[in-house]
Amino acid sequence: MDYRLIKAALIDMDGTLYDSMPNHARAWKRVMDTVGVDATEDEFFLYEGQTGAKTIDLMIRRAFGRPATDQEKHDLYAMKAKFFVEQPPVEVMPGAIELVKLLRNHGIDTVLVTGSGQNSLLSRLDSDFPGAFPPEKRITSASVTHGKPHPEPYLKGLALAGVCPEEAIVIDNAPLGTASGHAAGIYTIGVVTGPVPRAELEGNGADIVYNSMAECAETLSRLL
Repeated sequence: MDYRLIKAALIDMDGTLYDSMPNHARAWKRVMDTVGVDATEDEFFLYEGQTGAKTIDLMIRRAFGRPATDQEKHDLYAMKAKFFVEQPPVEVMPGAIELVKLLRNHGIDTVLVTGSGQNSLLSRLDSDFPGAFPPEKRITSASVTHGKPHPEPYLKGLALAGVCPEEAIVIDNAPLGTASGHAAGIYTIGVVTGPVPRAELEGNGADIVYNSMAECAETLSRLL
């Protein structure tokens, strides 16, 4: 990868910019307990990046052998959002602010590409990362027909940035996210920030994997 060519960084939100995945996993587990679906908290780390509707459909199919209805998708996602905000506020991921500042200081455009549509975190971006992810530079669950691991989210991120795949990098902490970036033909950086092992990222399209956002920022500061 020639880092001198980079014009845009397409960056995931949950588990990458914010240490939010434990809260998401607990909220999802609570929803599934409510509707009688057997699940573990850890499995939701593997579903990170796909839309909430896709996660609900997956769980309903597994438990009841049928697709989730549109009403179930709406109601259960609203319940999940409620359970999420009832928990203590999440912190910015260590190293994330430094990484975003580094990229912008090198003239690299930053675009948010998240499978989430949850306003409790989206509304914090302007204060936590000033100027980095304005609304017109965000791909969310509302922006796509197919969530990660489909390439559509990162392809739309490229379009927002106005660059070709060779001029961008992806930064994502989830296997579905690295698979999406890889499928879009973009150099994809995986970052281990939770219980998902690096082998899962390596096996799902990550071109390189760092053990933390801080390590990613430190290394890119040298490469750039």
